[in-house]
Amino acid sequence: MPMTSSLRNKIIAAAGGGAMLIASLFLGGRDGVEGRKYEAYKDVAGVWTVCDGHTGRDIVRGKRYTDRECDQLLWKDLQPAKRTVDSLVKVSLGEYQRAALYSFVFNVGSGAFSKSTLLHKLNRGDHEGACEEMRRWVYAGGMRWKGLQNRREMERSMCLAESSHDI
Repeated sequence: MPMTSSLRNKIIAAAGGGAMLIASLFLGGRDGVEGRKYEAYKDVAGVWTVCDGHTGRDIVRGKRYTDRECDQLLWKDLQPAKRTVDSLVKVSLGEYQRAALYSFVFNVGSGAFSKSTLLHKLNRGDHEGACEEMRRWVYAGGMRWKGLQNRREMERSMCLAESSHDI
């Protein structure tokens, strides 16, 4: 599934604002790939989740979260992914590539990313091969999920993008 035109336009407009802004637009809000949910629910792996993929013991079941609360949770949740990518990637990246990796690590976790073939290929200079590795990360709870396939295709496209024309 390709990115919606609304999401694509927001990401292009964010260029120059940095990879964190691009990643937060990609992930968050009504158009984001996470699909903002204002009340807690169990995700496909059975993990309590709210907003744009926020998990943790601080989730209040039955509470209706506001857009502002969801935005704040997303920005806070992206920080560990940002630190992981910024510390482990040893090659130069553009804003779109970095944003794609922030999104990817936000979803799969820092530990999995740190041991991944994707990171190994990237640091060897195989940028295209690294981006292609994203397609392998489509399982949750031991099952292949169409939603993860769609997300990985969008992350892969952003990872391979050299300019806004490629998004």
